[in-house]
Amino acid sequence: MPVFPLSCAVQHYAWGKMGSNSEVARLLASSDPQARISEDKPYAELWMGSHPRGDAKILDNRISQKTLGQWISENQDCLGSKVKDTFNGKLPFLFKVLSVETALSIQAHPNKELAEKLHLQAPQHYPDANHKPEMAIALTSFQGLCGFRPVEEIVTFLTKVPELRFLIGDNATAQLKGSTSSDSQVAASALQSCFSHLMKSEKNVVVEQLSLLVKRISQQAAAGNNMEDICGELLLQLHQQYPGDIGCFAIYFLNLLTLKPGEAMFLEANVPHAYLKGDCVECMACSDNTVRAGLTPKFIDVPTLCEMLSYIPSKDRLFLPTRSQEDPYLSVYDPPVPDFTVMKMEVPGSITEYKVLAVDSASILLVVQGRVTASSPTAQTPIPLQRGGVLFIGANESVSLKLTVPEDLLLFRACCLL
Repeated sequence: MPVFPLSCAVQHYAWGKMGSNSEVARLLASSDPQARISEDKPYAELWMGSHPRGDAKILDNRISQKTLGQWISENQDCLGSKVKDTFNGKLPFLFKVLSVETALSIQAHPNKELAEKLHLQAPQHYPDANHKPEMAIALTSFQGLCGFRPVEEIVTFLTKVPELRFLIGDNATAQLKGSTSSDSQVAASALQSCFSHLMKSEKNVVVEQLSLLVKRISQQAAAGNNMEDICGELLLQLHQQYPGDIGCFAIYFLNLLTLKPGEAMFLEANVPHAYLKGDCVECMACSDNTVRAGLTPKFIDVPTLCEMLSYIPSKDRLFLPTRSQEDPYLSVYDPPVPDFTVMKMEVPGSITEYKVLAVDSASILLVVQGRVTASSPTAQTPIPLQRGGVLFIGANESVSLKLTVPEDLLLFRACCLL
């Protein structure tokens, strides 16, 4: 029976949206009538996969294994032959829904080579030897920082924000200004020098300069002046969440993206990023390796971060899906890594039955909107799914979805297309 419904783990991290403000909580409440949502508790992440810290439970009492991880380890062929061999009999991705109320740390994920090194040196901070590319697709308006801004933009902020210039120092500032007409190698090295100077500033100096900047923005805003040219509102918001944190200044170095529903960003190894606010589906390689540098109470590893980052400025950080040739309702987000691909299906309510594309990979399907009954040649009885429902589909299984109400369907599916 390689098609079965799952009950997925919820993580209550402090940065999550509270109670039923959270899309994670709403999906949970809709899929499980027994679920009680606590309005004073953050519902940050829904984990759909076999990660040991949040292994999904199988909702089919005819299956002896209790969790997806157990089932896969005893039925590795369900992964698909290529996936099974490439990823040593394990599901290579973790699929999530995130509901973000306060900013997540400024971070980057190491590539495989660095991950192996960090894991050997400091396993307490870097728990595995894998890389962690990830992709976020917005469900609601979703704000994040991602990758370095074009150098000209950073130079403009250095002119308009004397507090930032003070922390970076005149030499590094002059070096960056002088690099705008140079080749990319010179610009990258000037950018690394500036960012490293900022991140390595003394804590008391950071606190002092940040309070000067906050005071200046607050006074200007109170006088009715628009401070958007130096991201005034965002700076005040981050400072309120993480007072005195060096990460507040990072907004002047990193691109600020606001994704509309369906828009995505892909975060390859060594790209600095921070999620700020909103709801998204996220898919990532199975790893917990994160190098942090600000907007966090967790372990901070500034030297490693400054050393590893990709200092390539880029304006265009949107990751675009491709429309499927075979299926008019399907968009495919296929990043340049082997570990995962995400599919989005938007099916109009006027369609009575929708066939899910069979792929040579295990996959996990999430219903965000609509109601269906899923059937497959191997499932003995049809499986009812509604908003928040999650279905595991073994490799090469053909699944057909009958719409039980004439309302549009929105589905996301994670798989591994080698």
